[in-house]
Amino acid sequence: MTPASDARRVAVLVGVLFGLAGMGSSSVAVALPALASDLGLTTGESAWVISLYALMLAVATAVYGRLSDLVGIRLPLLVGVGMMTVGAVLGAVAPTFELLLVARLLQGAGAASVPTLGVAVISSRYTGRVRAGALGRVAGVTAALSCLGPLAGGGVENLLGWRAVIALPILGVLMMPLLWRALPTQGSGARLDLFGALLVAATASGLVLLVQSPAAGVGVAVAGALLLLLGVPSVVAWVRRRPDGFLPVSVIRNAVVVRSAVAASAIPAAWFALLIAIPAVLVARGWEPWHVGLALVPSAATGLLAPRYAGPALVRFGPTKSLALSGITAAVSLAVAAAGAATGSAILLVLAVVAVTGSFGLGQPALMAAVGSSVDEAVRGVALGVATLMFLVGGGVGSAVVGGLGEALGMPESLLLLAILPILGALLLTGRSVRGADRVGSPAPR
Repeated sequence: MTPASDARRVAVLVGVLFGLAGMGSSSVAVALPALASDLGLTTGESAWVISLYALMLAVATAVYGRLSDLVGIRLPLLVGVGMMTVGAVLGAVAPTFELLLVARLLQGAGAASVPTLGVAVISSRYTGRVRAGALGRVAGVTAALSCLGPLAGGGVENLLGWRAVIALPILGVLMMPLLWRALPTQGSGARLDLFGALLVAATASGLVLLVQSPAAGVGVAVAGALLLLLGVPSVVAWVRRRPDGFLPVSVIRNAVVVRSAVAASAIPAAWFALLIAIPAVLVARGWEPWHVGLALVPSAATGLLAPRYAGPALVRFGPTKSLALSGITAAVSLAVAAAGAATGSAILLVLAVVAVTGSFGLGQPALMAAVGSSVDEAVRGVALGVATLMFLVGGGVGSAVVGGLGEALGMPESLLLLAILPILGALLLTGRSVRGADRVGSPAPR
């Protein structure tokens, strides 16, 4: 088997696994109205099912990245997929909303293994154009399955109820035997900085809690603010004390990693926001969940086409310009979605999610290419983990803005407010250090 054909096979398998993890959000999104009705919740309260999953997906991902540096990829991925499966089953049978949230936390913590470790497999096995093409294929398959999530979720909810939708990600365990031989088992053997990991997780949690607080009350706002106020200086102090710990100084001082990740985080923010906003708007206008899923099929087709343009775009424009283009597209998609939410236009909402799918299909591999080629191999796993953490925290912020501020400001207004983030991200990418990353497969200046 040639490197290119092997890369296609592994990329498709990783993309399927990533997409099934993504279904933990996309398929559940269309079932939120039924879930809220069954459990007596408001839209903002039910959005916690998405926000907490996205939060754990974000804050745990860097832990897996660091673990892959230490013990290899196979064991952490096996544990993560196992946790995702157990969380899905527990969520499906949870008798109360509180236990459902606990199950979603566990499910998200397990699913967090997939983004970082899946990309680490690609980054460790391939280089240059083969790597760029494989990363684009991973993003495309991921986006396609995630976009089919609403259709799957709507169909399953219609036949079996919302609890069966919660259980859908258990299918991810079927991918492990197919990927087994491609998963590296060797690491550096260094120790895991568990305290540093907990500090980072708590700080990221504070941000999402604070944004979600308008729909959750003063207590959540206070908790989020305290976690942020205490967490940021604590993380800074700990990094100074442990420069080779959970957040290596060589990674967080790397302009390519930090600026690219911050800018890219606006892309999943738009994605997760639309996952909540579109079903909420259309179901409120009398649509059935499976109708919403059908309306999002064009976005799945866009995801499948992503590898055809993502790989060539990365080679031609480089990661930075590709990220900037993705951010601008995400901002436009949010503005279009805001207009659709204000007018109730299904056409505008569908166009918006198609655009943001295209943005994700290019932005995610662009981020991974920029980070993977800008750090030493010894810290590549943690660098990808930190980048993915910031990337997915954006997803938590996006769902929190729509779920929290959506009730206070209105859905169109919250979407327009969120559109500011990708614009700021594109501006951040004008730094000279980041432009040095625009050579796929080559180290960038650090």
